[in-house]
Amino acid sequence: MKIYAFADEASPALDGQIAAMRRNGLSGLEIRGVDGENVSSISLEKAKEVRRKLDEAGLCVWSVGSPIGKIDLETGDFGAHLDQLRHTLEVARVLGAHCLRMFSFYIPAGRDPASCRGQVMEQMGEMLRVGEGSGILFCHENEKGIYGDNAQRCEDLHRQFPTLRGVFDPANFVQCGQETWSAWERLHPYVEYLHIKDALADGNVVPAGQGIGHVKMILDAYRAQGGERVTVEPHLRVFDGLQGLERAGEESRVGSGCYRSSDEAFDAACNALKELL
Repeated sequence: MKIYAFADEASPALDGQIAAMRRNGLSGLEIRGVDGENVSSISLEKAKEVRRKLDEAGLCVWSVGSPIGKIDLETGDFGAHLDQLRHTLEVARVLGAHCLRMFSFYIPAGRDPASCRGQVMEQMGEMLRVGEGSGILFCHENEKGIYGDNAQRCEDLHRQFPTLRGVFDPANFVQCGQETWSAWERLHPYVEYLHIKDALADGNVVPAGQGIGHVKMILDAYRAQGGERVTVEPHLRVFDGLQGLERAGEESRVGSGCYRSSDEAFDAACNALKELL
């Protein structure tokens, strides 16, 4: 298995992220926050600096953990978002990333997701067209509050867009009230890789294997179908940049805060995965 991580949960600084990955014997990054900036906002010169440091450390960028698709379907500036996507693809190429993690738009409060399907599919199609010929694989992650927050609508997206691959996040499904094993059975043909994150019934995140997300069952099934890459996403402690990952006004659901530092929480998440393997 190749194990990657959102190492910005160990440190906002790239040097601290490199130290955390090396300490835990990881292959590299699903890069999200770097030196206080979201990866989709860094300059190409900064991306070259990041690539150089990672190369020197013997690490790589597997996926760009972008916020693409995390805008409100009604109030978001979709034109500006497409420009952000174009820049993010340039950053991804500099970093040598294989994948770009993306989402399928926040559904406006009070709206039935079914009533939004046409606009979601139209805008998802435009984003995928921007990526044509880039060499970057677009991977949709299930996330609370977006169109693809349950297995049925994720499958709808994959059937509509055969080139779109999936990032399967058990904890996010738990937080949306979606039973994870049935979701896996429905979505496994489309899954490119897993986010290793687990949660309790109340939505609070816990180390992998300690929640109700069936993480070990899903991990074993993923490996049995030839899956080789996972990303550790700890969410066991509040970390710099967490608030920017959530929809405005939404409560962040992370662990109990029993870890003394971000490094300790990061190491605990990595060790929990290794125990499952």
